[in-house]
Amino acid sequence: MSSNKISIAELFGGLQKQMVAQLNTNREFIQHPGSKGDSLENVWIEWLRKYLPNRYSVDKAIVIDSTGQLSHQLDLVIYDQQYTPFVFTQNGIHYIPAEGVYAVFEVKPDLQGTVGDQSFFQYAGEKIESVRSLKRTSVGIINAGTPFPPRALTKIVGGILASTNSYTHSNNNTIISHLKSLKGLQAIEMGCAVDYGSFYVNYNGEEDKNVALESRITDYYLKREFDSATFSNKENSLVTFFLQLTRYLQQSIGTVAAIDLNAYAASVGFKIDEKI
Repeated sequence: MSSNKISIAELFGGLQKQMVAQLNTNREFIQHPGSKGDSLENVWIEWLRKYLPNRYSVDKAIVIDSTGQLSHQLDLVIYDQQYTPFVFTQNGIHYIPAEGVYAVFEVKPDLQGTVGDQSFFQYAGEKIESVRSLKRTSVGIINAGTPFPPRALTKIVGGILASTNSYTHSNNNTIISHLKSLKGLQAIEMGCAVDYGSFYVNYNGEEDKNVALESRITDYYLKREFDSATFSNKENSLVTFFLQLTRYLQQSIGTVAAIDLNAYAASVGFKIDEKI
């Protein structure tokens, strides 16, 4: 008995074309009063909003912690929609609690370029570090009536997004060199240039479960080492980027830790009752 089959590769090819068309549509029709760079950021934001599950929110934002410290302004933040109880918005700027952040990306028109004396990769690394260095809290939860202790803080994906890549080398060595130069909290996990390909970075190192919860994730970032980088073909740049990002979000990170509301309430001199 024969069975009908369909080519998964062809389906992904169709999805790639659909994703490219969505980006091009956004680029053409999204209007923004700011610079061309702002419009490009909005293109990526709208694209991810379309394809990511609804549990994830995507915005340009500044990340804050319970002590009042701020990250740099970030082009694109993926953050928790379900378990983050508040996001502040003032003068059109979103302020997102550090506990709710899944991933942050710097958006540029081209992977090649500089901001002052920094490459775009270095500039992205500093922005990523400004988020990872913030204080994040974690408290116990009750699930199905059973109390669970505070969990370790989750990883925060850092990356760079672009429309193109103008490095003239015939291979990926220049990009790899930039990725290797980013250490510790500045390290990049993934990126995409639409007409060049996507990439992700493999690092050697695991979290040490003997390290205290509040410092374990920082210890992990500081000790891990670059191993290799994997690049996709340009023909499936967006599909492969999306698949890899979704894998990180759903299976490598999961759900962010529960936020300690009392740490934030203390800023207004209020103590939240923790029992009923």
